[in-house]
Amino acid sequence: MLCLSHELANQKFVMQEINTFFFDLDGTLVDSVPDLATALNQTLNDYQLPTYNEQTIRHWVGNGARVLVERGLSGNAEIRQHYTSNEIDAALVKFLFYYRTLDTKSTVLYDGVFATLHALKEQGFTLALITNKPSEFIEPILSSFSIFSLFSLTIGGDSLPEKKPSSLPLLHACEKLGVSPSQCVMVGDSKNDIVAAKAANIKSIGLTYGYNYGENIAKYKPNWVFDDFEEILTLAS
Repeated sequence: MLCLSHELANQKFVMQEINTFFFDLDGTLVDSVPDLATALNQTLNDYQLPTYNEQTIRHWVGNGARVLVERGLSGNAEIRQHYTSNEIDAALVKFLFYYRTLDTKSTVLYDGVFATLHALKEQGFTLALITNKPSEFIEPILSSFSIFSLFSLTIGGDSLPEKKPSSLPLLHACEKLGVSPSQCVMVGDSKNDIVAAKAANIKSIGLTYGYNYGENIAKYKPNWVFDDFEEILTLAS
């Protein structure tokens, strides 16, 4: 008990300077795989290519829409087929069209997300969203769950010249919000989130329930590893 109390005290000390949380979207706040899989399979059908189940596609999500389409065309997380840039662009256009028409109707908010985000906001923390998903989908998804207004800043995969695992989106968010990296925590389910945070000298929370290509998020050594989203409040309260 004494050891546990000491560990908790250390966590509280580390968190004293923190005033800002950065959140990933897919696999962190929402499970969007059902819609992404449907849109990808519709695209693959147009090319008379094999389609894949949600569990397979779940391990392909996290590097943005273009890479997801490339993985679908390859039929593998490792992109093997040699398509031209123009061919990939055309497939991406199809995918985005199908994804828009779905209107994220099968996307769901993970347990504990709504209450935890509201609790963090009420405690005075600044919240920002940093995702590799195209920007056009951010507001519709967040608004559908009545959480868009909680975020002071949102950054999509096409907002800047680089996306996660680059540190650029995180450092850009720091600049826009007027905070230093030491005042921030990145929360995500993917190695891209943890690698980007480390490169930006930002602390990170790895969530085990997301996608992360089937890998254990602890392998990338985030500062904290949580199984449930609401565990974030054990640090913040």
